[in-house]
Amino acid sequence: MLLVDDDAMVRTGLSMILGSTGDITVVGEAGDGDEAVAKVTAHAPDVVLMDIRMRRMDGLAATAAVTALPRPPKVLVLTTFDLDQYVFDALGAGASGFLLKECSPQEIIDAVRVVGAGEAMLSPRATKKLIGHFVSAQSNPRRHRAMTGLGTLTEREREIVTAVAQGKPNSVIAAELHLSEATVKTHITRIFAKINAANRVQLTIFAYEAGLVVP
Repeated sequence: MLLVDDDAMVRTGLSMILGSTGDITVVGEAGDGDEAVAKVTAHAPDVVLMDIRMRRMDGLAATAAVTALPRPPKVLVLTTFDLDQYVFDALGAGASGFLLKECSPQEIIDAVRVVGAGEAMLSPRATKKLIGHFVSAQSNPRRHRAMTGLGTLTEREREIVTAVAQGKPNSVIAAELHLSEATVKTHITRIFAKINAANRVQLTIFAYEAGLVVP
């Protein structure tokens, strides 16, 4: 994985935390977005832990750049709540989730493992606060696009989108809706295609914008 933060001490601390696990390898560090894009190209990491506020290219632009690559890494955004708008945009640009800077070392490790395994990192408490706050302030065009997408979904698909937005894993969704996990996964894949979402985070944003989940 690649660590991106303009604070060298933060990068050192994160490297020590993640390097102690035995199953996570830090292949490089970057101090700004330009350097991050160059090192992603050079090292092809599976996961990038991306700060938002940096000199030159910021984390939002860097996230958009690396997720547009032919073999993009998964991006975890580092944030505090005063940077919520940037995080919202980063998630929309293809980031797989976000971490609060005050989270514990174990939460950082768990998040990197989850994202590295191909899943989106959703913290129900933080995600609801973050997305709910900004979706409630979004302009009509975003809400209109979400409502148009909502019209393409079946009732069952709407139930699944709502459950995903509530932070429920596939196993719980399957049990509650009396479906197999494989069927839930198939539904989610179809939903992604219908609403042009790349991951569960974008699906959650859609659920708030479409009014399936109320902030």
